[in-house]
Amino acid sequence: MNDRAALRHKLIQDRLNLPHRLELAEQLQSVLRVWLVRRRELTIGAYWPIKGEFDPLPALYRWSEAHPDRRIGLPVVDKEHGTLRFHVWYPGCPMEDDAYGIPKPKDTATFEPQLLLVPCVGFGPFGLRLGYGGGFMDRTLAELQPRPATAGVGYAHGFLPMLKAEPHDVPLDAVLTEEGVVWDREG
Repeated sequence: MNDRAALRHKLIQDRLNLPHRLELAEQLQSVLRVWLVRRRELTIGAYWPIKGEFDPLPALYRWSEAHPDRRIGLPVVDKEHGTLRFHVWYPGCPMEDDAYGIPKPKDTATFEPQLLLVPCVGFGPFGLRLGYGGGFMDRTLAELQPRPATAGVGYAHGFLPMLKAEPHDVPLDAVLTEEGVVWDREG
């Protein structure tokens, strides 16, 4: 596992080739909806799913409908600092592609999320996350004050029991898969 780039590539391919991925996604939607019930945050930063990632937006939209002050945000890259800013997202909001070809909200308000849902290419013990390697999420978490709660979401196939933290890695507070909550710092 020393070659994280090769490991990322393999895990992404494995995710794209998961049999019954849509059924797994439905199960993870249920896990996320139940997990969100006990959360007190009113603002959640999420992501636009790419490369076979789990799509959290349907569960988040249902979450937002239950309270008028709840907001969902999607990331927009701040190129100057290499961090992410979160812009309000809602179904049907105007979107445009960012520099990486990933859709982002166009001309919506920004906010600092109280909770971040983070996609996991892979994950390890104690909330360790293997992302895409760009460092955007770790830099963003280091900069946001107060630091938001974090929850990684991904499929169980990405569990890496021998994953070791690198100096810049910021552990997640929780990890959710289609099998349930597999890590929760609070519980």
